[in-house]
Amino acid sequence: MTFSRAAECAQSVRSFAGSDAGAVFEEAARLRVPDDDETDIILPHFQRVAISGEDTSGVPLEDLQQASSYLVQALEMRKKYMETSQQIFANITARFVRSMDADAPANQTPSMKVCKSHIADHIVHPPFRANKDPWECHNPSPKGYAIKFERGIFNLYRKGETGEEERVPYEYIKLAQYIQDMNTMCSMIADGPLKSFCYRRLSYLSSKFQLHVLLNELRELASQKAVPHRDFYNIRKVDTHIHAASCMNQKHLLRFIKKTLKNHADEVVTLHKGTPMTLKAVFQSMNLSTYDLTVDMLDVHADRNTFHRFDKFNAKYNPIGESRLREVFLKTDNYMNGKYFARIIKEVAFDLEESKYQNAELRLSIYGKSPGEWAKLAKWAIQYNVYSDNVRWLIQIPRLYDIFKSNKIMNNFQEFLSNIFLPLFEVTNDPNSNYELHKFLTHVVGFDSVDDESKPENPMLDTDVKSPEEWDDEENPPYAYYLYYMYANMTVLNHFRKEQGLNTFVLRPHCGEAGPVQHLVCGFMLAENISHGLLLRKTVLTVRDGVPCLLPRHHISTDDPLQFHFTKEPLMEEYSIAAQVWKLSSCDMCELARNSVLMSGFPHEMKQYWLGPHYMKEGVAGNDITRTNVPDIRISFRHETLLDELTNIFKARMTSTTPLLNGTPTTPQLPIFSSPIISLKRPSLV
Repeated sequence: MTFSRAAECAQSVRSFAGSDAGAVFEEAARLRVPDDDETDIILPHFQRVAISGEDTSGVPLEDLQQASSYLVQALEMRKKYMETSQQIFANITARFVRSMDADAPANQTPSMKVCKSHIADHIVHPPFRANKDPWECHNPSPKGYAIKFERGIFNLYRKGETGEEERVPYEYIKLAQYIQDMNTMCSMIADGPLKSFCYRRLSYLSSKFQLHVLLNELRELASQKAVPHRDFYNIRKVDTHIHAASCMNQKHLLRFIKKTLKNHADEVVTLHKGTPMTLKAVFQSMNLSTYDLTVDMLDVHADRNTFHRFDKFNAKYNPIGESRLREVFLKTDNYMNGKYFARIIKEVAFDLEESKYQNAELRLSIYGKSPGEWAKLAKWAIQYNVYSDNVRWLIQIPRLYDIFKSNKIMNNFQEFLSNIFLPLFEVTNDPNSNYELHKFLTHVVGFDSVDDESKPENPMLDTDVKSPEEWDDEENPPYAYYLYYMYANMTVLNHFRKEQGLNTFVLRPHCGEAGPVQHLVCGFMLAENISHGLLLRKTVLTVRDGVPCLLPRHHISTDDPLQFHFTKEPLMEEYSIAAQVWKLSSCDMCELARNSVLMSGFPHEMKQYWLGPHYMKEGVAGNDITRTNVPDIRISFRHETLLDELTNIFKARMTSTTPLLNGTPTTPQLPIFSSPIISLKRPSLV
């Protein structure tokens, strides 16, 4: 459909539902005008639900203006944090923001170049990498910068024209600004009119979606049936939240232990009080043989006794309740340099490759106990060639400073940060300083922050909070403190790596599973995506790549197949459970799978193969049903609904005179609420 035809459709919508609905549809059509190198994109025909009248918000004008002002301020805030750290902020949201900013450039293209080939000419599967080293990567020349930390954040220095050192001007958000913004956000989520507005819009949008399904479900199903070859089972899915140490199911782990004990019984696997112990000796010390081992004896499955008990859940990582077996089989840094763990990870990766359409982002741990952890982890991956096209890595960093401090492993929090980030700055500064780590980092997509969120803490930070080099207390720093210093150091590192032509990282922490709601505020400001988000139901931060009154962009993940799942394909098991619990249709399932690919850290080029070369475009233009099996009707509904919500908020914001919460004067700016994408998953038993 060309723009002239779209305008005709917009006129017909106006006559049916009023000028606002027609304007939204016309805007949607305008955004879908095809490029010169594309075929015409036909807007799908379906029954649209629109509300007529001047004011469609359902709240008094004064409340609407106040809520819009606060939402706009929040969106501007998130846009600032995302763009500063090289993380993704929704293009459509950014465009609304720029349309309100007189100083912003008129056009701003996405950072990643979209493939210009025709969809029909673009193959579905990535080309086979015959005889190519998977660890081969770009090796930039050394920069020779000096690396120094200042109040917890690493900076880079180079020789200036005068011969004196000058700081490389990589931008990051200062701690004082972060604390101010966090206080502003906490004031917003406590605002009564804003909560009422968001609740009403969420209720309206939920009802609107149900109407859409009633009117268009058969059309969506017919669109899916018309696509040859493609169905839910052979579209790409990514398990975006899964821990490497529990990525296998309990039966797989049991078989692996039995097989290893049978074939490698005399291999020395650990030291006990300085004495080497073979695998056979380890099991003899527990009075066990291969015949005795059962799934029940492993006792790694979460049960009702672990509900809200993080300590008991964490103990389930220990097969047969023995931390020694966890060290032997499920650790990268042990007496055998993680040989057995590498083998079982490769078996899991092989199963993913056999399934062809399932992928995973496995989390590996860096504890921050010593600066040599990164080198050992990279050596483990390279030495045992722990690689798969279906796997990417996230690095999870447990918040365990208090344990390290009580055991006298470190003196202050700065040592913890240095152990985590200094090796990354050094290898980016000179890849040849640790070439194995340099190669490994090209397959790492981001950082995660993990631990028990329900631990007692002060959820808010004061402006006079101690800097990391001064934090020598036995007490653990708060969640907001941990996340800020991870974010700020990652921001500087991302600027440095981007300058070197290397991949950058995202922050994707565990957030909102338990504990105070302020954790979600931190995630909203600092993280591209979050895991869990169960507490979103208690706050107005329930959002997707749009505004706080839109339903979240969901995806499905497994978290811990070892604890939760029974089958060889835990991700498909998770989808099947979700389909039964929430009565999901085939279209719903395919949309969830498409979202998982969009939010994953797999390379842009790979996403083009999986979703289509134009997947970054908005609305129908970015959808290829022959790859995603998501009907254009569903994509169009989502996009037009988003435009409708944005139009309501920004139109109200233009006429608002409500002062912003931080006391600064209002300006006509139109941001969009691009919150962390959350994991749609059953509440875990912790």
